Amino acid sequence: MAIVVRETILVVDDTPDTLEVLERNLSGQGYRVYTASSANEALRTLDAAPVDLVITDYKMPGVSGLDLIRHVRENFRDTEVVMITGFASIEGAVEAIKGGAEEYLSKPFTDDELAGAVQRALSKLNQRRAGQQAAEAAETPYGLMGASESMRKVAVTLMKAAATKSTVLITGESGTGKELVARAIHYYSPRASGPFIPINCGGIPEGLLESELFGHVKGAFTGATESRAGFFQTAEGGTIFLDEISELSLPLQVKLLRVLQDKEVCMVGATRPNKVDVKIIAATNKDLQGMVKSGGFREDLFFRLNIITISLPPLRERGDDILLLTHHFAAKLAQEFGKPVPQFSERALQALQNYDWPGNVRELENIIHRIVVMTDAPLIDITDLPSLMRYSATREYGLDRTLADVEADHIQRVLASVSGNKTTAARVLGIDRKTLREKLKHYRINN
Repeated sequence: MAIVVRETILVVDDTPDTLEVLERNLSGQGYRVYTASSANEALRTLDAAPVDLVITDYKMPGVSGLDLIRHVRENFRDTEVVMITGFASIEGAVEAIKGGAEEYLSKPFTDDELAGAVQRALSKLNQRRAGQQAAEAAETPYGLMGASESMRKVAVTLMKAAATKSTVLITGESGTGKELVARAIHYYSPRASGPFIPINCGGIPEGLLESELFGHVKGAFTGATESRAGFFQTAEGGTIFLDEISELSLPLQVKLLRVLQDKEVCMVGATRPNKVDVKIIAATNKDLQGMVKSGGFREDLFFRLNIITISLPPLRERGDDILLLTHHFAAKLAQEFGKPVPQFSERALQALQNYDWPGNVRELENIIHRIVVMTDAPLIDITDLPSLMRYSATREYGLDRTLADVEADHIQRVLASVSGNKTTAARVLGIDRKTLREKLKHYRINN
């Protein structure tokens, strides 16, 4: 019966007898085996052919096994390493593992011990590959990622929304990717060749917002020395994205309602409206229905916006998507900064999954960004993560903490999650910037 060739293994040892025994043993198990009698020869093999696993001796003339491990770890992210040595010691084992070896075997070892070490190392490699493939398969339209059921539903709804002229309302917590979804809808729609104009309704002073949205004619107000088109006219034939739609004042809500009803805008100071052909996508991190009940948002405008709704789930409810996004951001940012792609220990991955993520995907990307820039180790452990993700005996939540302590701690956590951005932190906390400033002063929180 023919032997099925499995993974490729490179065996490196300066002892010919050891090379011969290992080659015969591993070939008999169905592996494709290369051999090298020195680290330099091994490097030439690695450059010439793809290798899944390197089994290297510890002490060799010239370039040592440890140097070879480091080279593999920093240049071949899809290759695992097992170290073998006839000079076994705890220090050597620790050094090998720190260097990046998955397994450490001391001579003499049995066939079963060798087979077990090889299987464990290749199993980790295959698991990582499966995770990377899942991440690629989980990439939904326009860079959105997620294998969770909730994100698959988002992708399906997104594509349906792109195929229609209907208004779309995107809801979700801050940092969940609402603008990314809006861009995906636009670029998968028949309007893809037209402009995509994103507007942050909460970032433009109320006195200027009407003119910015609808334009103005010359002389409409002091300083209007010439007529200027607004964002709606600029988005002609394309899509306008109104983020933080809940921040619109009631008078502006009336004007937007007219745009939705009549497909025309009236510039500030003009006497006649102009027709516009624009797809409108709105987004909010607030409960618009609740605002309708409290009188903060017009009911008729809500119904006009709420034709197709896409609700983005918070990151903490997306399960293994956290790991997919972690590996995705690590690979992307490592390439951007010209650094090796870091690997994450099981403890680090568990901590990332257990974290509450108040800043959602934006917070995760910021954290991976800092890790890639600041950490040189090939393996990211829990000690490399922000302190908020690590256990602290002094920070554990007990029933003896005052409400003020809990509030101050939560404010600090949210600020850290959004890189100190007070506007975003206030939005996440559900308060305005003035209230946040007062609380920072009250609790003496430096930011």
